Amino acid sequence: MKVYSAVIERCPQTGLFVGFVPGFPGAHSQGGTLDEVNHNLHDVIAMLLEDGEPMLESEFVGVQNVAVA
Repeated sequence: MKVYSAVIERCPQTGLFVGFVPGFPGAHSQGGTLDEVNHNLHDVIAMLLEDGEPMLESEFVGVQNVAVA
């Protein structure tokens, strides 16, 4: 089992959660709840992996807080 890190944002216009896997072309989806976007991302990633292991364009490292006065 491989685990991918996804970035999740909420669209201010629709209120939907939008998720994507950094560096993994095509690995993006949306949903009305966090569980739904996770399920949808799972399905998309599984479908993309049917074509073989991807060459990731970048590696997710993490997030940082940046304080600006």
